Amino acid sequence: MRLFAGLGNPGPAYAHHRHNVGFMAVDAIHAAHGFPAWRARFEGHASEGRLGSTRVMLLKPMTFMNESGRSVGQAVRYLKLDAGDVTVFHDELDLAPFQVRVKAGGGTAGHNGLKSIAAHIGPDFVRVRIGIGHPGHRDRVTPHVLGNWAKAEEGQLAALLDDIAALAPLLAEGDAVRFMNDLALRQGRAA
Repeated sequence: MRLFAGLGNPGPAYAHHRHNVGFMAVDAIHAAHGFPAWRARFEGHASEGRLGSTRVMLLKPMTFMNESGRSVGQAVRYLKLDAGDVTVFHDELDLAPFQVRVKAGGGTAGHNGLKSIAAHIGPDFVRVRIGIGHPGHRDRVTPHVLGNWAKAEEGQLAALLDDIAALAPLLAEGDAVRFMNDLALRQGRAA
């Protein structure tokens, strides 16, 4: 069993924000792989299904970003998982838009959602870092992160989310290297 948690803020006002790309990624996985309807669980929305041969629970914490760890921690304890069984999809300022990197463990780079999760389950979870780009100056970070994707970016964002969803079974198997390689190939074809 694995837990795939997408980070974001609940509610329609936040739905298209760059900060919600983690929610968008698990929504894409949910739709592409025929997971059942979302249910209210663990202070979030959860759905359990299969990616390949692996049972996976998808989770969108509804606690707001800064308290994401409460929801993830409840799910981890209930499912009796280790931090290494958890994959978190989140926005990453330090990557160019639409770049994706996967890493296990490490720091939180100031991301409050990751800080909260690390506080609840430890730092050893897998992170799928989805680039949103840096606005250039720290004074512009908050409006950038809490701003909507530009209309011109929507096609590339949709293609990326489709590719992440299609390749999600590789993440469920723990094959981050192949996931990143196959994603780079798909994104290269789209360019």
